[in-house]
Amino acid sequence: VQLVESGGGLVQPGGSLRLSCVGSGFRFSHFHMSWYRQAPGKEREWVASIMSVGNVRKHADSVQGRFTISRDNAKNTVYLQMISLKVEDTAVYYCKAHLQESELWGQGTQVIVSS
Repeated sequence: VQLVESGGGLVQPGGSLRLSCVGSGFRFSHFHMSWYRQAPGKEREWVASIMSVGNVRKHADSVQGRFTISRDNAKNTVYLQMISLKVEDTAVYYCKAHLQESELWGQGTQVIVSS
């Protein structure tokens, strides 16, 4: 049972990245999926969520209009498309699978936005 993130890296301000998170060992399609991030010296913060049904999705105000969460249940994958990246988006990005009291975290992928 695990989540594995990928797609992080170094990008210039204004650039784009797409993060991926692949789940295995559980019924991915049944779980709500979220992205969180943690910047150096700061608390982990919620970024976006997508529900297991209905394609309902929500984004934090700080990323609204720039980040988009999506999922492909056939590939057991959740994505975070990030455009117009800012220096303040620099963080380790984590995905989380959650359903009622159950939750599973990935190991994180580093995103650095710098010129």
